[in-house]
Amino acid sequence: MSSGWRAHAVGGITFLLLAAATGYAQAGSTGATSSAEAQATEGALHQLSAPGGQNLAAPTQGSFTGSLVEGKATDAVLDLSLDDAIARGLRQNLGLILQATAQQSAHGQQMEQLQALLPTVTGDASIEVEQIDLAAFGLKIPGLNPIVGPFQVVDFRAYLTQSLINVPALESYIAAKHNFAAAKLSADDAREMVVLTVGNAYLLCLADAARITAVNAELATGKLSLDQATASHEAGISPRLDVLRAQVDYQNEQQSLISTTNQLAKDKLALARAIGLPLDQAYRLTDSEPYAGLDNLDPAAAFAQALKNRKDLAAASEQVAAARAGQTAARADQLPTVQFSGDFGDMGQTANHSHGTYTATGSISAPILQIAKTRGEQDVAGAQVAQASDKLADQVQQVNAEIRDSILDIQSAAKLVEAAKSNVDLANEALSEAQQRFHSGVSDNLPVSQAQSSVEQANDQYIAALYQHNAAKLSLARALGVAQSNLKDYLGGK
Repeated sequence: MSSGWRAHAVGGITFLLLAAATGYAQAGSTGATSSAEAQATEGALHQLSAPGGQNLAAPTQGSFTGSLVEGKATDAVLDLSLDDAIARGLRQNLGLILQATAQQSAHGQQMEQLQALLPTVTGDASIEVEQIDLAAFGLKIPGLNPIVGPFQVVDFRAYLTQSLINVPALESYIAAKHNFAAAKLSADDAREMVVLTVGNAYLLCLADAARITAVNAELATGKLSLDQATASHEAGISPRLDVLRAQVDYQNEQQSLISTTNQLAKDKLALARAIGLPLDQAYRLTDSEPYAGLDNLDPAAAFAQALKNRKDLAAASEQVAAARAGQTAARADQLPTVQFSGDFGDMGQTANHSHGTYTATGSISAPILQIAKTRGEQDVAGAQVAQASDKLADQVQQVNAEIRDSILDIQSAAKLVEAAKSNVDLANEALSEAQQRFHSGVSDNLPVSQAQSSVEQANDQYIAALYQHNAAKLSLARALGVAQSNLKDYLGGK
């Protein structure tokens, strides 16, 4: 049995949201644009995106547009409301699932760092058979056979190691704890991103459906104009040119219906991808495209609300705390560490002929000369603290900019909706007047054709403005960090 203290010198050792920007832009004669239209390809729909700048374990930019498929397609047509779509997305969206695994990984890293502070116990059992030649060790005793054995040694033993003082390990654990807290907050923020992504995808489909309804109405009007021109030509009242002009307008509407129907099918596939529906599952949208004003928007008050609600800002703050703990760990790496180790077991020739033995050891380890290593670790840790702090400061201002952008878009889109709705009414009135004049033989059908184009353009602008207004309100809800909890309050107005 032995116990004692010994000291020796050894060398030391050595993680956001930009809201998805979406819009529905249609080519128009007025040339009016908004921030959402400026980000779209002319006459097309915006692509959804997720925030970048995340670590490798977290969701990538495109992951929020993907999902894990839930169930199999059925022959029945599924009714899908906005609430249903969001609920499915919160279960199956790939970005949220990846963030959950990143959280699990961060928890595992925290547990790994904790082990350095906890007792470590191991055990083993051994049976040895030995035969020793004493002469090989220079032992020659007259009258004594130099060959000893063979003999057997049985040993059952448990080993214990415990750090008593280890500041670097403690600070490393604290850093891992902050990283885990950041991962949990990022998982909460990922739910906001799912609501934004799914909500935008659903609104895109609603805009496509509204466009199809408008084109069908325009197609019916075009068919009426074609029938009128044909009847007038056959009666000898109007020339063949009127028939050809009306036929071109009618076929243009047919082409527009084909294109818009195809766009709706593609956007419904994108929505299905985001919420985990089988791509061959037929479904219909049960919600209509809402419009409600959102007034009395105060950017300063909204920014103060976002600072309390945004989980990504809280996650970035935790990452700053983790970097500071890492910096403390780097500084403490030059401090002594105190460790206790010991073992206890049963040893003898056989299990029945044995006796308990133990060893207890206390050790102090301290670095003596590792200047470059210590300075290097501190420089790296200091740079990480500065980087995390600078990213947090920039992210705060980014949130402020997102809120102000969304408020400007809401106010602009609301005015566009009012103007576009008035243009629709005026264009329909002009079309009715032109049709009456042509039917009375006062003029040819050129004014009818021009009026039909104005109606189509006015409908496009109204649908685009309505979508932009809803998308801007959804973006504001996300910028405030309340998209999941208060979505209907923003889309439905207050």
